Amino acid sequence: MRSSSSVSLAGGRGSGSVRLSSPPACPLTATVDAAVEFLMVKKDFQAALDTCEKGLETLNSSAEQEDNFFKYAELKAALTIVGIQALAELNQWRGVLSWVLQQYGETEKIPAKIIQMCILLYVKVDEQAVMKDAVCDWLHCSGNMSQAGFSTVAELYFLHILVPMGLTAEALEMLETDVGRVAFTDEQRQAARSLVDIQNEKHATSSNTNPESVAVVKTTSASKQDKLTQRLTSIMRLLYRGLSVASVRIRSISLRRVFLALILLYLLLVRIDPALPSAFPWLLRLHGLLQQTWSTMFGPYYRAITRS
Repeated sequence: MRSSSSVSLAGGRGSGSVRLSSPPACPLTATVDAAVEFLMVKKDFQAALDTCEKGLETLNSSAEQEDNFFKYAELKAALTIVGIQALAELNQWRGVLSWVLQQYGETEKIPAKIIQMCILLYVKVDEQAVMKDAVCDWLHCSGNMSQAGFSTVAELYFLHILVPMGLTAEALEMLETDVGRVAFTDEQRQAARSLVDIQNEKHATSSNTNPESVAVVKTTSASKQDKLTQRLTSIMRLLYRGLSVASVRIRSISLRRVFLALILLYLLLVRIDPALPSAFPWLLRLHGLLQQTWSTMFGPYYRAITRS
């Protein structure tokens, strides 16, 4: 890309023009632009990743990077950031940290803004434990304490890694080391201690209330089960008593009485016309016999159930 501007200078007798031109842009700037276009415009994430990897290879093998260190460092960071976004869009976020380490070689050499981006990515997928050791090593590197984003990395490490993972002792220890004193002011360190105390109180409260609630639930279930068992036991006893009474009464019934009732029923239904006047005495006798038999067989059983 080239841009130029012209400025006209008018004199007393004549005029002339001076053409001011900017220095030629680095070819890798076009590579960054192409990778961004693949990522944001064309949504071709694999092409964006491939473009970033090619640009990083070219950048690492370039002999001019020592002469223009800061310029090439910014280009490398830009390509790495686009590559991280492309990996996330390709659902390859698990390999982001190893891919970044492949570009920079060592954790301590990764720029602060890329460390921040990696922390936020792994926190978003609830895998912040992946970044714990890497961020810890980065923070304890004395060369990184002078970076502009050092405090932000330490804050993300404290709030999104140590505290959510329940590493409150390590979080408090961090506040007392050189990392905490460089990254935070005294007021920030005091606020961080208060946050840790609140987390510890919440953890202690939850651990104390959970067994009690479980015990209450178990007690309630046990009481309900005991009541149901008692009710079923009483019903079974009632049925057992009734059946016992019925069985005793049935065994004590005279076979002659049953046989007589059957004969009368046979004569009434088969041999005698119920419409005849002579059938009326037979009906009365049969009714009395059946009532007596019923009272003898099932009367005590009915009274036993009523009393229960």
